[in-house]
Amino acid sequence: MPPEVRSHLLAGQVIPALPLALTRMRRWDERRQRAVIRYYVDAGAGGLAVGVHSTQFAIRDPQVGLYEPVLTLAADTARSALGRTAPRPFVLIAGLCGRTPQACREAQLARARGYHAGLLSLGAWARDDDRAVLQHCRAVAREIPLVGFYLQPAVGGRIFSYDFWRRFAEIPELVAIKIAPFHRYRTIDVVRAVLESGRDDVALYTGNDDNIIADLLTPFEFAGRTRHIVGGLLGQWGVWTERAVALLEEIKHARSAEAFAGGWLTRNAALTDANAAIFDAAHTFAGCLPGIHEVLRRQGIFATTACLDPQERLSAGQAREITRISQAYPWLVDDTFVATHRDRWLD
Repeated sequence: MPPEVRSHLLAGQVIPALPLALTRMRRWDERRQRAVIRYYVDAGAGGLAVGVHSTQFAIRDPQVGLYEPVLTLAADTARSALGRTAPRPFVLIAGLCGRTPQACREAQLARARGYHAGLLSLGAWARDDDRAVLQHCRAVAREIPLVGFYLQPAVGGRIFSYDFWRRFAEIPELVAIKIAPFHRYRTIDVVRAVLESGRDDVALYTGNDDNIIADLLTPFEFAGRTRHIVGGLLGQWGVWTERAVALLEEIKHARSAEAFAGGWLTRNAALTDANAAIFDAAHTFAGCLPGIHEVLRRQGIFATTACLDPQERLSAGQAREITRISQAYPWLVDDTFVATHRDRWLD
């Protein structure tokens, strides 16, 4: 990984997880896929994660065959959009899945398409011991710089111990970890493991959509040393991204000034409430992908909430909840920004 990209990650960025744009017939909508990527770049995102949960794991199915096309289009579109503005760092992260042969093939493809790192899902290793999982991680890391991924069990992840993360932190090619167990004890395990490993060059990113602001504000201290979770690689930041970028900058200022006013706790609760509606926490996240699509559809970036799986749809009452939180927390919403630029993104 180029040193400037690693420094960019360590500085803390808004990295949206790319949702998949489909037509109502569930065909890939390349025009709107380009539009949402242009939106993220113009909103000030510091990177993009492609081929991850929000992009839908089913893009890898042979009958779908979208993994390589989506990775290629996303990288090309992001680079083209960045070329219209002043040059700035932007990190491309590819989602990697499966057992070792599949994950290594995906890593090789991502590297060939210009991706800087791979976000490694361990969902296919639910029944393997830690030693086998670590061996797999090291093999994939030899193909592309690695972003670790602690995914919550509710959407296909598994629980790992502190000891696993302590050994994981010793992988030389590791550049970041996305911490997304939606669990405070397990979040602390990862932060402590990285801090106690002495790896100051591994960036910590929140994927805990249920506790974003608190994760980013908290100074984690162990054995007299302190680390912050510096940014977010989030499905939640795949919507209202311009506001997310502004929010992260406010948080960085608050951290440096140690000015943790009580209002931050209120905003943390508000963002968690918003995420509960978009990710459909009331129905165990059944509507999390359509919820993201619904926000983008209302803004005119997506045409539909359709997913590759016809059974993935908005849950009962979810659209009403999204309306409620949009009205309750206008400081989260970037509708005016989107309306100003949407037609250009859709060209």
